[in-house]
Amino acid sequence: MQTQNPFFDDLARMAGGALGALSGLKAEVETLVRQQFERFMAGADMVPRDEFEAVRALAIKARSEQEDLEVRVAALEAKLAALTGGDQQSS
Repeated sequence: MQTQNPFFDDLARMAGGALGALSGLKAEVETLVRQQFERFMAGADMVPRDEFEAVRALAIKARSEQEDLEVRVAALEAKLAALTGGDQQSS
């Protein structure tokens, strides 16, 4: 529906133009924020997920092996104490 008043026609055109400019501004801001975030992440000292998971698996394995060795050392200390009559002190 078109009005007979050119003032309202101009106002509608200006409002439409402003909305178009705002949507363009929104896209530009999103692009700038994305670029800044990518720059930040590139500059941050972070490791990729696959490398993190590989090191995590190694740490879990090392911890398990350490616990096994602690059990073996305790058993050997008990045997040594039994062989020497229990007069050995742990250091």
